[in-house]
Amino acid sequence: MTPAFLPWLALASAISVFPVQAQTMSDIDLLVGSYTQGKSEGIYRFAFNSQTGKIDPAPRQVIRTENPSWLTVSRDGRYLYAVNENGPGQSDVVGKVSSFAIAPGTHEVTFINQVRSQGEEPTHSSLSPDGRYLLVSNYAVQPDPGGSLAVVPVGKDGKLQEVVQVAGPNRASEVNRERQMSSHVHAAVPTPDGNYVVAADLGADKLFVYRYDGSQDRPLQPASTPSVQLPAGSGPRHILFSRDGRHAWLVVEMTAQVVVFDYLDGEFRQTQLIDLKNQGVQQLNGAAGLHASPDGRFLYVTNRGEANQILVFRIDPATGALEEIQRRSVEGKEPREFSVDPSGHFMLFANQKSNQIVTVRRDPQSGMLGETVQRVDLDSPSDLHFLTDD
Repeated sequence: MTPAFLPWLALASAISVFPVQAQTMSDIDLLVGSYTQGKSEGIYRFAFNSQTGKIDPAPRQVIRTENPSWLTVSRDGRYLYAVNENGPGQSDVVGKVSSFAIAPGTHEVTFINQVRSQGEEPTHSSLSPDGRYLLVSNYAVQPDPGGSLAVVPVGKDGKLQEVVQVAGPNRASEVNRERQMSSHVHAAVPTPDGNYVVAADLGADKLFVYRYDGSQDRPLQPASTPSVQLPAGSGPRHILFSRDGRHAWLVVEMTAQVVVFDYLDGEFRQTQLIDLKNQGVQQLNGAAGLHASPDGRFLYVTNRGEANQILVFRIDPATGALEEIQRRSVEGKEPREFSVDPSGHFMLFANQKSNQIVTVRRDPQSGMLGETVQRVDLDSPSDLHFLTDD
């Protein structure tokens, strides 16, 4: 490691701890990632009351690190990984990913280490099924070097090692001359069967499918069907699989749609295409996050731009088909991400451009969203993750 990076690492590991607050049985910890070009300092740990649905605005802890826009927690809840979405024109121009330890019980977060992501503007990460690798999606705004998928080894102690494989950049579709002149890998996730990794490339209008073998030094190899073609100019962003692994839902950002697939052994067959836009209204759209309810019965999808809505769909358990049952304002601008709390009774929106976290009520039986419970000011929130000891 060169001396030039030591000041940044000192800053990344400087953790501000607020006085320990009395916790009740209803208090759980909420981690919030953010963009740090403005007033935000990094990752915030808040107390969330699962009975009232309210966040204590005074954070329990602030973990200072650059642009931790996406958070991934290990399956055992002991480690936190954050992409540092850095790139040209920012205070740190080098894309990185950071590792932190989470103390059992207290959930105190401490810095472990950081490595380069071997790309610019990493926007997403996920763990391989065996936990051996962190799969980091380098979005890369600039055409050179373009977006890529980086494979980062993870030690048993949570420490990250240097990237061992880079997949991409992929050939761009060039349909949209402003946003698709190069590869932009927005997210990559393993399939439920553990045999594949699927990467959504917004710039290529394709899903790229890789066979995964954790015993190899380079664990990703193109699958027998290496890619899935999507509508021209659609801009695939995030993909989610059903609980039984038989279906998948893909949000395409630029045309604000959801694509429904049947899935089997690395193969995808499209069965439905749903429009998120408000019909008859001329406005900017930009689909973003999608998550299923804890019981797998409902799918929630956000549409940003000028719409700033969340749509609620009932999932057909046999086919994975979606039926819209509600659309609601997110009470802010640019919902980068959202999350349902562990009780299932509340949903939280990270409204990036209105600088707020907004909590609304949720009915676990109907899946419908109700009244607004709280608005908490926070500069450029981008991701939300609840911590439990279950």
